[in-house]
Amino acid sequence: MSLSQVRDYSAPGEAAGVLGIRHARLTILHALTIFTSAFLLFQIQPMITKIILPLMGGTASVWSICLLFFQAVLMLGYAYADLLTRTVPANLQRRIHAILLIGSLVFLRFLLHISRNLGSHGSPEARVLLLLVSSVGFPYFLLSSTTPLLQAWYAQAVAAGAPYRFYALSNAGSLLALLSYPFVIEPLFSSSRQAIAWATAYSVFALLCGLTAVPSRAAGYEGRLKSSPRPGWKQLMLWACLATCGSALLLAITNQISQNIAPVPLLWIIPLTLYLLTFILCFEGRNWYRRFIFLRLLAVALGAMTYALSSDFSNLPLRVLVPLFCGGLFVCCMVCHGELARLKPPTDHLTTFYFMCSLGAVLGALFVAIVAPHVFNGFYELPISLGFCTVLVLLILHRDSESPFYCARWSVPWVGALALGGAIIVGLFLDIRGQAAGTRVMLRNFYGVLRVRDQRIQVEQDDEEQVSSPRVVAYRRLLNGTITHGLQFLSSDMRNQPTTYYSRSSGVGLAIEAAGKRGPIDIGAIGLGAGTIAIYGRRGDRFTFYEINPLVLEVANREFSFLRDSAAQVSTILGDARLTLQRQPLQNYDLLVVDAFSGDAIPIHLLTREAFALYFRHLKTDGLLLVHVSNKHLNLPPVVCGSAESIGKSALLIDNGPNKEHGISSATWSVVGQGPLFEQLRRLGKPVESHRRELWTDDHSSLLPILK
Repeated sequence: MSLSQVRDYSAPGEAAGVLGIRHARLTILHALTIFTSAFLLFQIQPMITKIILPLMGGTASVWSICLLFFQAVLMLGYAYADLLTRTVPANLQRRIHAILLIGSLVFLRFLLHISRNLGSHGSPEARVLLLLVSSVGFPYFLLSSTTPLLQAWYAQAVAAGAPYRFYALSNAGSLLALLSYPFVIEPLFSSSRQAIAWATAYSVFALLCGLTAVPSRAAGYEGRLKSSPRPGWKQLMLWACLATCGSALLLAITNQISQNIAPVPLLWIIPLTLYLLTFILCFEGRNWYRRFIFLRLLAVALGAMTYALSSDFSNLPLRVLVPLFCGGLFVCCMVCHGELARLKPPTDHLTTFYFMCSLGAVLGALFVAIVAPHVFNGFYELPISLGFCTVLVLLILHRDSESPFYCARWSVPWVGALALGGAIIVGLFLDIRGQAAGTRVMLRNFYGVLRVRDQRIQVEQDDEEQVSSPRVVAYRRLLNGTITHGLQFLSSDMRNQPTTYYSRSSGVGLAIEAAGKRGPIDIGAIGLGAGTIAIYGRRGDRFTFYEINPLVLEVANREFSFLRDSAAQVSTILGDARLTLQRQPLQNYDLLVVDAFSGDAIPIHLLTREAFALYFRHLKTDGLLLVHVSNKHLNLPPVVCGSAESIGKSALLIDNGPNKEHGISSATWSVVGQGPLFEQLRRLGKPVESHRRELWTDDHSSLLPILK
């Protein structure tokens, strides 16, 4: 055999080997680029939301609006990938995408100066969305398109490729980003450094994505993918409905948790991590979704969440509340996304599949973030989402030829499934009705749900013969979420009593009494509630309330009489207290009261070092700052003490116990200041534990160290 014959004989094997190496390199490069894009895609979500949060008053609704934006831009990215791969030649696709990547680098500078982009007009929802569009909109759009676009390129370049495995890899990158944020990134790095690092990493991603396009042309597969019939409209609707259900449950359950704890990244990330984990398990390819197991778990999860909603879940401890709803979210999403994975199309329609999934996710987010606050007067979105999940699963089981309930009529198993589903839906309906039961007024907006209830209580009283006898008295209660924010007795002899957290034995009551002995006092209060502390006002005193929620002012004036019964001069300023105080001239308050919680959630930006420095600029030299630190789930005194010491002030705690007959709740107030008035109160309080200090700043804060 001649040398040339040897060469001719070996050439095909060598060519196959070279092509195999190219395919391996191409696979690695695609995998690295997709993983990086997914990591950046989900690292920016908690990061940018935390930056925006103090600009919008620290309300939990900010995260819902941000998630809506992220889902919407993700849908646009998938639509762009679908349109590009279906209508543009392969080489031109890569050139167009490379040009857009280069152009997106210009927008990174807006991320570093995001507060400058905040408008002052329009609804809060519109302002948040415009802020996101102007800062990270275009880079996020290109990151969103990466996974479907590169999977399509890979399927074109490697005929035997399995692009759906990249979907699981993408979600793994997203999962790592979410888990690393509250446990590594947030505790160790300030928000400004996080923004710089993300912008740098995005530049690296843009380079990687450009490199990915080059070997794709060299791989030798420029033809179109093998064509298969396009999915029908029923199939498209089913994809969208399954994605809608998972997305709506994600946002609704996140709201359910964070409205009563705190709107912080940790409580956003736990549900979102579980949501992404279900995508990974369902699309990874190893059949983690076992229908016969998860359908049974779904019945348990739906029943448990329904029962928790129908009962007084607000009294559940954190260790029960979070696992219950997060575990339920995981099971529900495993079913929704497992069914999606069962219905996935051939690879030539994968971008259409991704687009319909993202469209469904946007519809779910739109329902919870925009529709529900404007249409409902209560938190009804979670019961409705759970009911939708129940009906959708029953429908799928009835129409799926592989299901034991396929086209079932009145068989015993099918009747049992219908009965279980019906019981769950009835329980959810009872929860919705229970929210409004006994409610005089129920209102909702961007800042949450307010409820006013008239109730009665039996109290002991002494008659003229000094014999104790029971008396039934009526009172009116204001609730924000599940937390009381004001209570007033309706009888003329009791309605001017300070109640709830503002009794005469509370920290704020003792401070007002001590300051009032020196003459007329000037008090500022961040958070209005029912306006209870105004009842302490005397002629010559001045009370100024700062309130971000216009509905609170409406309810306080219409349903309670504390403000109009006060002898002091009372005024209310609408808007975020920090932004308002920054614009105002020095107020010279004797006392400044901070009690601006929404539900039991804390607005973090009101407890930072910069916030305390601002407060004391508006206080007299010996003026006192009073911070309400009662909280079921968070240990706030170390935070107050850390901020106080950072500006050279001292802090102490004053506790009071409950007295149900007089409408008094147990409360803990932190008194911050220096001088004679502070020393006068020192003997009535106790110091914060010397070894517990936690300093929050506008640029850096973490919830982990203060979780109870």
